Amino acid sequence: MSTTINPDPAPGSLAFVPLEANPELLTSLLHKLGLSPALQIHDVYSITEPELLAFVPRPALALLLVFPISATYESARLAEDAGTPEYDGKGEDEPVIWYKQTIRNACGLMGLLHAVSNGPARNFIEPNTPLHQLITSSVPLPPQERSALLERTPELAAAHQEAASQGATAAPNAQDDIDLHYVCFVKTEDGTLWELDGRRKGPIARGKLDDDEDVLSEKALLWGPLKFLEGGGDDMRFSCVALAGSLE
Repeated sequence: MSTTINPDPAPGSLAFVPLEANPELLTSLLHKLGLSPALQIHDVYSITEPELLAFVPRPALALLLVFPISATYESARLAEDAGTPEYDGKGEDEPVIWYKQTIRNACGLMGLLHAVSNGPARNFIEPNTPLHQLITSSVPLPPQERSALLERTPELAAAHQEAASQGATAAPNAQDDIDLHYVCFVKTEDGTLWELDGRRKGPIARGKLDDDEDVLSEKALLWGPLKFLEGGGDDMRFSCVALAGSLE
């Protein structure tokens, strides 16, 4: 079956227990893999109310949206991806590092990797850590080989399993069909807002932000998560977390 029609990993593929969108767990996972304690994951209580957005330290370096994969969303994805070639970027000149998802139910991990592999957050990865080694090894690889590298990196699997087992709610089985999905938005040094999702054909440039705008700016929210909410219908299972400076 075409990966455009069904981009999900095939049944029987390597599978991880889905990650709960819990800032403490996600922060712990990133720190364990090698992100500096200077950054952490924060709850985003609202993307429409400025007084609630104010709880997140700025600038926010990445935004992760959890959303339901609805028929409306899938129709929009198919239409947008139909005329797009499969991404084959690699190397130091690649505008962003993008990871194709080949591990079932690992979209939370893909979102976190996209968040810390791109933009200013990458400067907060500590040397000689699993994250540093993974990104350094990923840069010269095309997407399929990059995905294979993720599958055979035991530190990723171990840290992910530890985080997934500590959620506030009972964790589903790794092989379960889950209809909630993570997508990541990052701003790179040239001001581009990128939508990074391992279910898509590649990274998607959504527009250019000004120097004083971050992923929680009005423009970024309009181009990013608010588009998802508009197509969500009656299903309101949306949530957001952001990567930003630590409060401690």
